[in-house]
Amino acid sequence: MPTLIRPLADMVALVTGSSSGIGAATARRLAEDGAAVALVARRGDRLDDLASLIRRDGGRALVLQADVIDEGQARDAVERTVSELGRLDIVVNNAGVMLLGPALDTPLAEWDRMVALNVQGSLYITHAALPHLVRAAEDSPRKVADLVNISSTAGRVARPGGSVYSLTKFGIAAFAESLRQELIPQRVRVSVVEPGTTDTELVSHLREDVRRPATSQVASIEALRPEDIADAVSYIVTRDRRVAVNEILVRAAEQTW
Repeated sequence: MPTLIRPLADMVALVTGSSSGIGAATARRLAEDGAAVALVARRGDRLDDLASLIRRDGGRALVLQADVIDEGQARDAVERTVSELGRLDIVVNNAGVMLLGPALDTPLAEWDRMVALNVQGSLYITHAALPHLVRAAEDSPRKVADLVNISSTAGRVARPGGSVYSLTKFGIAAFAESLRQELIPQRVRVSVVEPGTTDTELVSHLREDVRRPATSQVASIEALRPEDIADAVSYIVTRDRRVAVNEILVRAAEQTW
């Protein structure tokens, strides 16, 4: 039988928002690529189920129930990853929420929630992880480490009803680009993946009066699967150190925006 190639063997990855959707698919894909994966999210029961699937397939998984909008919990998740798995080579900032609706009618709490999770959560994880990523790039056989941020087409095209969601996603793109330039000497690659319409739980978080038109808008589109975005993440982090894939935009084939 041919030898199974695991390009991330002996590497450690941390994936936020890994209890469902893109995060769960990405965690499984990185485990298939050979990485030990720290699973970070609030819903511990779902993380346990995902960890069981990864272990069943011969992978390694560490369950870390945490809410990344709490700086202490975010930092503890990073430190426990390094303590229990030995290092940290890859971080995927995936945790996020999409709460659409007209600005005139949107409760301020929804804006606060998006900024807290989509922006501050990513900042807290990144701040805690960067020293470990720099060390990993210095001492690993790959001689490189990766920080991948899951954004959205809403980080490229702003549309009515998505003002603050787009604010968070445009902001993450700017944050990532600045970090990318800063961290080139340390061999820490910084990337952004921008999914289009994807079959995840995001729409289920919308208020009923907003959910109906949002669902109707995409009803005729064959949505991307979370595994399609996991493919993009895997492609980024398995490149040779001479290659930096800074940005991948992945739209559903029938999506016009």
